[in-house]
Amino acid sequence: SKVADAFGTEHATVFQISTTSALIEGVQNKAVTVGDLRAHGDFGLGTFANFAGEMVIIDGEFICVPGHGLPHLANDSDPVPFAVVSAFRPDTNSRSGRITDFNELAATLDSLRASDNFFYAVRLDGDFTRVHTRAVCPTKPGAGLADAAQSQAEFRFENVKGSVVGFWFPSYAGTLNVVGWHLHFISTDRSAGGHLLGLSADDLTIQLQTMEDLHVSLPETKEFMRA
Repeated sequence: SKVADAFGTEHATVFQISTTSALIEGVQNKAVTVGDLRAHGDFGLGTFANFAGEMVIIDGEFICVPGHGLPHLANDSDPVPFAVVSAFRPDTNSRSGRITDFNELAATLDSLRASDNFFYAVRLDGDFTRVHTRAVCPTKPGAGLADAAQSQAEFRFENVKGSVVGFWFPSYAGTLNVVGWHLHFISTDRSAGGHLLGLSADDLTIQLQTMEDLHVSLPETKEFMRA
């Protein structure tokens, strides 16, 4: 961009497929494949077509956390209706100190943000005393996010080593994505994961990256066009 050129820097870009509004409306069939996403980053989150599971992207690994069964590596051909991907290059590195719940985590992360108007990518690593996650379960085609939530699975883990990845989106982007912190968890041994609902930990490493650019790619499908 001209702005980036003026400052001689390359802007950090969040690459997004579709919108959360479309997911809520039931546009949950294929927009792209996992293979397509690889070109846009090594970090992020999303879901799989027909709500076949939660997506966790970490260190270039694309992992599917299903509502039933164990997490597994996604195939390049797996269809994706919604994802948020970036090349993670953190600007800051800090420690969380003791965290007892999601709100406390959000407040800690908020204190590291310099602005309410940019996008942020975050990664947390360490030993979790407690983790509470959910994962969507497959639904019938055309079912919306509310229907998927009815059949979601919830998981609770204790004393697990792992990582949390995700993004912060500002309030003005609310029609495109989840406002605030949207985070997914994966254990180091890849046996547990999902969309993060709650946690506690004594001390986690926090890596944060400020993202100035958002690229939204809309699905070129009849379902999206008519939703």
